[in-house]
Amino acid sequence: MVSRRGPSGGGRSRTVRESLLSCPVRSKDYGDDVLAGDWRRPLKGTIPDVPAEPGLVAEDPASGFCGAVVGCDKFGVTLEDRHGRRRLFPLAKAGFLIDGKPVTLVRPGPSAPAGPVRSASGSIAVRGLRARVAKESRIYVEGAHDAELVEKIWGHDLRVEGVAVEFLEGVDDLPAIVEEFGPQEGRRLGVLVDHLVEGSKESRIAARISSPYVLVTGHPFIDIWEAVKPSVVGIRAWPRVPRGVPWKEGVLEALGWRMETGEAWKRILGRVESYADLEPELLGRVEELIDFVTAPSA
Repeated sequence: MVSRRGPSGGGRSRTVRESLLSCPVRSKDYGDDVLAGDWRRPLKGTIPDVPAEPGLVAEDPASGFCGAVVGCDKFGVTLEDRHGRRRLFPLAKAGFLIDGKPVTLVRPGPSAPAGPVRSASGSIAVRGLRARVAKESRIYVEGAHDAELVEKIWGHDLRVEGVAVEFLEGVDDLPAIVEEFGPQEGRRLGVLVDHLVEGSKESRIAARISSPYVLVTGHPFIDIWEAVKPSVVGIRAWPRVPRGVPWKEGVLEALGWRMETGEAWKRILGRVESYADLEPELLGRVEELIDFVTAPSA
């Protein structure tokens, strides 16, 4: 869920949406002890057989390992968690949990897909994803364009994790915003900052944040537009804009794009299809923030 935040924490007038990869520890909170009692016996009816199709998220209740199916054969089913770890489990009767209920995973029929479906970020797409209640931890980004790009590439992952994204309108008041958020154990905050380079205004502001429950990171680009590879939008390079000229307006003039910045951003964003269209300096930072706010203690 993405909403606008001002320095006073005023109204959240709109939202980029909540939400990589598979579940960090388990796909749902099943209580203190999922093994208490006869968890293999459903309250009503019989234990269903569920085809172990690629992308299906299941949990091994004995170990707590939760991940998406990436393979299934006569030897068992292989699950991959959000950190890329894989484990092979036997196809035992009532051997897994899906949405907190015991199921028996079975080999899928011949019509099943040959491999897992990937989301725009490159993670395994979770089939039949249902909205989760947002966690208390949050990710803040600088502006609406940043939020829209994060949603397009990482929106699926964020909904899997139940992490909301809110956009600020600049970072000048970041220390006050962080204080108002009240970071603590179980309530982490990740902040993505534009133009976070040594000696910049943004780096000086970020240096004032010292909470262990806050991670401020960023990319070196003046604006999030530059994080889109130039070839994706059909140009050789992003123009250099003279000092004193608003960056977006300078780019439009240099490229000969006779349109408003909002229209230009729609054009740019429309060309972005996956993580491969973005610069690695942005990719690594967003993944780092997602890992930080979804850590087990978060």
